[in-house]
Amino acid sequence: MAEQLNFDLPVRAALGRDDFFVSPANAMALGLVDLWPNWAGGKLVLAGPAGAGKTHLTHVWAALSGAQIVAATTLTKDAVPALAKTPVAVEDVHLIAENPDAQTALFHLHNLTLAEGNTLLLTGNGAPLQWGLTLPDLLSRMQGTTVATLDQPDDMLLMAVMAKQFGDRQLMPTPDVLSYIAKHMDRSFANVALIVEALDQLSLSEKRPITKALAKRVLEQQ
Repeated sequence: MAEQLNFDLPVRAALGRDDFFVSPANAMALGLVDLWPNWAGGKLVLAGPAGAGKTHLTHVWAALSGAQIVAATTLTKDAVPALAKTPVAVEDVHLIAENPDAQTALFHLHNLTLAEGNTLLLTGNGAPLQWGLTLPDLLSRMQGTTVATLDQPDDMLLMAVMAKQFGDRQLMPTPDVLSYIAKHMDRSFANVALIVEALDQLSLSEKRPITKALAKRVLEQQ
């Protein structure tokens, strides 16, 4: 068997449509994205836990629609007119719960984007009512938006997400290693990212391939 070589390479996330693994946990969300540009009201929310694939789906949609992608935390009123000229995706709206200026900017972006005949995609952890938004007008707009939910992973999706994240780091553990990790880990998307990062660093520091033994050491520290 060829030895797995370990290099400190940059992480490049594969965010294309072909890289998105479809399972019952995310099929509904993908189906709603695919309905563009016929979204009800010209807008859609992608909701779900961290690491569920919201950013990946956002990039899939951006490639389809030509949309701009912007972080909610960077929104300003001055940026709204330029953003509203094309379809636009606003990521991590839950992070502006305590930022009234960003909420006001998002409210104006929502209205102007739709007035310009363009479409709007919003993402956040959990459902919109859990985002902690405090601007009443913005809240009412969220309540009138179709929500596509990405659920916690089933077995197939958990292993696929893990394999993809290893692949983003130019690492290729064998299927039996992936199965071992999936069987013994705390089953969440967020934990997949932590385990992959820890195994990458441990494998690099010890100049060893990622094996069950290495995985067992990382899992015991979780």
